Amino acid sequence: MRLLLAAVVVLPLLGAGAALLPAPPGLRGRGPEQAVLRHGVTVTGAVLAVTVVLALGFDHDRPGTMQAETDIAWIPALGVRVHLGTDGVSLPLLVLTALLTFLCALYSYHRPPEGPRPQAFVALVLLLEAGTLATFAVLDLMLFFLAFETVLIPMYFLIARWGGAGRERAAWKFVLYTLLGSVVMLLGLLLVGLGAEGGPTFDMTALAEDGGRGLTHTTQLVAALAIGIGLAVKTPMWPLHSWLPDAHTAAPTVGSVLLAGVLLKMGTYGFVRIVLPAVPDGVHTLAPYLAAFAVTGIVYGSLACLALALPGSRGDLKRLIAYSSVGHMGFVLLGVATLTRTGVNGALFANIAHGLITGLLFFLVGAVKDRTGTTDLDRLALDGAGERGAGAALYRRAPRLGGLLAFGAVASLGLPGLAGFWGEMLALLGAYRPADGLSRPAYLVFMALAALGTLLTAAYLLVVVRRVCMGTPSAPGTAPAPSATLPDVRGHEFAAWIPLVVLTVLAGLWPALLLGLTDPAVQNLLPGVSR
Repeated sequence: MRLLLAAVVVLPLLGAGAALLPAPPGLRGRGPEQAVLRHGVTVTGAVLAVTVVLALGFDHDRPGTMQAETDIAWIPALGVRVHLGTDGVSLPLLVLTALLTFLCALYSYHRPPEGPRPQAFVALVLLLEAGTLATFAVLDLMLFFLAFETVLIPMYFLIARWGGAGRERAAWKFVLYTLLGSVVMLLGLLLVGLGAEGGPTFDMTALAEDGGRGLTHTTQLVAALAIGIGLAVKTPMWPLHSWLPDAHTAAPTVGSVLLAGVLLKMGTYGFVRIVLPAVPDGVHTLAPYLAAFAVTGIVYGSLACLALALPGSRGDLKRLIAYSSVGHMGFVLLGVATLTRTGVNGALFANIAHGLITGLLFFLVGAVKDRTGTTDLDRLALDGAGERGAGAALYRRAPRLGGLLAFGAVASLGLPGLAGFWGEMLALLGAYRPADGLSRPAYLVFMALAALGTLLTAAYLLVVVRRVCMGTPSAPGTAPAPSATLPDVRGHEFAAWIPLVVLTVLAGLWPALLLGLTDPAVQNLLPGVSR
């Protein structure tokens, strides 16, 4: 098990280096470009296979216990160790990361993004996978910080070199926001590690057992604020979210899928893994403010999406889904801010649900752009001649694509029976009865505002389905304008999207599959919490 977890982290890093080397003559296929794209599929497929074997070998009777641990001294003078391990909190995120990266590589093999050499593209995707997997697998604060920062480089280049209009500005905005947040986060990590009871340590498990006993309340408060700011930028939390819509709009399809499905989870994972157990007193003081920012993001993101979805707004479909992520991640932060087992389990469930559903939506929006040449909602609601009546009308022109887009929309709005429902519901239940010492009336207001956000979410997503899938209604007494048939879902697209559909349904119908992993681990991270 130790070797499997180490292989999960190291394999994509080795694959990234190998992608830059010339392909052996017998493996070039139709050319070096096809060979390196096949290399990407092979390496990410191997990482996924190893991750699945790791999940199957995981002791599901002890999901709260850290398993598959490797603990080796790296920088003894600073107490930094190569400490790897996984439990019920990190294992689902490891599997999600490996799955989404493999599906992105499979999609790119059949439809490479337009841009520079594919060798660099594949190497960057694999480096991004290595950094993300390491973030979820390491148990040392300094290694967590290094892995957290590693993903900035490949994502910057994926946006800046393979993105669309405005890609350079969006890439720089992404890097600057995240770097500034990371500098503040590093100060908080140092405060926690150097002030630990019994001497400096950066070991997350030791700090969780310590529970902040070696830190004064003021130090815990400053550390929680500093680490929280850095994590909130990556989540992203309102008002630190403004880099996200630009990055998603400019990024290639694969970049958007990985950014929404994987990278945003690094911030919320850090809240649960580091902040809650290591500085509990500081978090308790800041929790109401975190909840207030979370529900503001939920309502703000929903209103922004509704404004983009309305006719005449020149709204962009990719930008709309990016703003929807601000709202959905607000539910994750609200669950964390309740400081209850129910809320934190809801946050972890919503994390996985958002990765599956929003990853699927960005795949689908990329397919719509490939077929129609645009993601402008007003243009999608017009036919080729620019006349009202036909619209994109995906139900008629590409019925399977339209059906999948409608499925992604109803899953995103939290339809019962699909994965998006449980995370939001548990976050709301956590807010209904927050942890002891938190103001229940304030959290009831937060719960009401978050519930309003769910109604607004349903409103804008149903408007999108009506305009893109059904088309704009014709004027009374006139026939719809004729519209050309669009290519429907292709074989490689089915292969990349159906796993996300199946898992979204499975998690919705059988939530205990995921909650059975997370709840014992959350109990260990919040030992004094009874509900």
